[in-house]
Amino acid sequence: MSVKRKLAAVLAGVGIAPFIVVVSAGTASAHGYITSPPSRQANCAAGKVSNCGDIIYEPASVEGLKGQQNCHGGDARWAPLNDDRKAWPATSVGDSVSFNWLITANHSTSTWQYFVGGSKIAEFNDHGRQPGRTVKHDVSLGGRTGRIKLLAVWNIADTAMAFYNCVDLQVGPGGGPNPTTTTTPTTTTTPPTTTTTTPPVTGPWAAGVSYPAGSQVTYGGASYRCLQAHTSLTGWEPPNVASLWQRL
Repeated sequence: MSVKRKLAAVLAGVGIAPFIVVVSAGTASAHGYITSPPSRQANCAAGKVSNCGDIIYEPASVEGLKGQQNCHGGDARWAPLNDDRKAWPATSVGDSVSFNWLITANHSTSTWQYFVGGSKIAEFNDHGRQPGRTVKHDVSLGGRTGRIKLLAVWNIADTAMAFYNCVDLQVGPGGGPNPTTTTTPTTTTTPPTTTTTTPPVTGPWAAGVSYPAGSQVTYGGASYRCLQAHTSLTGWEPPNVASLWQRL
């Protein structure tokens, strides 16, 4: 549903004539979502969660009126994102997390907000600027531990709309870097064997391929290394998603 129709429905309920909407409301062309740590729509698009509905085709389209506290932006098409009974994968993290957005259509931006349990833990003000192809925010989780569901909101500056992302995280024990363990050597030791593993070369990048971390592809005459395992989608070409690919 377009922004114009959504606003018309809301304003009609309070007695504001529809023609005012035509004058004041534009159509939001912005789209985007969090790819790392993967949001719920990213996990659906990658096939990691079943029965997600149409969001597997449009992970960047979870749009709704500003001010909501849900994963689907109040749009029934994306309601599966709000179902906490699903087996959503939780990314292991420490207290500080870098959230990476993929912007498929940019637009003037007011703020980016991050919430846990309804409490805002971070906000970044863009003062109406348009974002680039990717956006990164470093957010402190404030000492929280255990499994949490984080809500990230991208507020558009010149419309009443926002984009909604929920990210499942495992913080603290079991999250973040693995601890370093020290083993006391015994009196009899075996000389270590050094094995060199060459990252797999998969040839030209293509959509719909499951790439393991460390694999290498070519795209546009350049070579890239995969930074984290994922299933590629159109719009995730290596030059466009720095969180997934590193140019060699």
